[in-house]
Amino acid sequence: MITVSAITERPCALGEGPLWDTEHQRLFWVDSVKGQIFCLSDDNLIKQWQLSAMVGSLAVIDKHQILVALQTGLHRFNLESETLDLIHDPESHLPQTRMNDGKTDRVGQFLFASMGIKDRTQGWGSLYRLNHAGDVEILLDDVVVGNGPCFSPSGDWFYFSDGRGTIQKYPYHPEKPLGPATVFFDARAKGLACDGATVDANGNIWTALIGSSKIGCIDKNGILKLTVEVPIPLPSSVMFGGPDLRQLFVTSISDSGNRQDNSPGAGLLYRVVGLKAQGLSETPFKGQFWL
Repeated sequence: MITVSAITERPCALGEGPLWDTEHQRLFWVDSVKGQIFCLSDDNLIKQWQLSAMVGSLAVIDKHQILVALQTGLHRFNLESETLDLIHDPESHLPQTRMNDGKTDRVGQFLFASMGIKDRTQGWGSLYRLNHAGDVEILLDDVVVGNGPCFSPSGDWFYFSDGRGTIQKYPYHPEKPLGPATVFFDARAKGLACDGATVDANGNIWTALIGSSKIGCIDKNGILKLTVEVPIPLPSSVMFGGPDLRQLFVTSISDSGNRQDNSPGAGLLYRVVGLKAQGLSETPFKGQFWL
């Protein structure tokens, strides 16, 4: 039996970026609009950090450090001292953009995307990769809203939505440019929209079908094979976690600035149990360039 329950009480404006840290058994997520990071540990305590700019996504480095993609660029953040160290700001010349979704590849490099804050009429954003050497590479440009980056279990396929209504699939090599894109899932053709996404151990893609009150499971052939109802219309992202990686955590939106939801439970964090699926551990970021 599939059950969905809220596990927070205070709503986010724009809940996003859930990330399960397998090594330390904790869940991170963010409120992008308010510039806040949250962490739910295995003792069910929630810690919160306030940052100086809108935050899109993060990656774990170790127990005390994370990468954070802010409107002001990519930073290393120390969870104990609460200090930010700038690594690179690839869009300092673009005040109309901010960083959005991100995910490490299977070898521990961080891919992160940007988006237009207000203007969605053209692709102001890009997709970047922070590699092991500390260099930031541009993998894609002309991105409207960079959403749902995730990798096949073997890491040789990359899934990504640029905000134009489809999930694209790219051959991926961690030391090379992206291969040619093919349309993996045409959400717009089905009257849907995809936001954040993750991949399970069988290679299925799970995505927040924002605006539909549903989570979707898309198989490796691009077929929507299952939808799960959630009690809010604007789920924003998903991530498997828990001790056995069989719980699906779902963030949601109450007021992103672009979308508003006044329904009870909007902006809360949810847990879905009873799915016949198991997630994959996300690789921590691996780069020693700042030491």
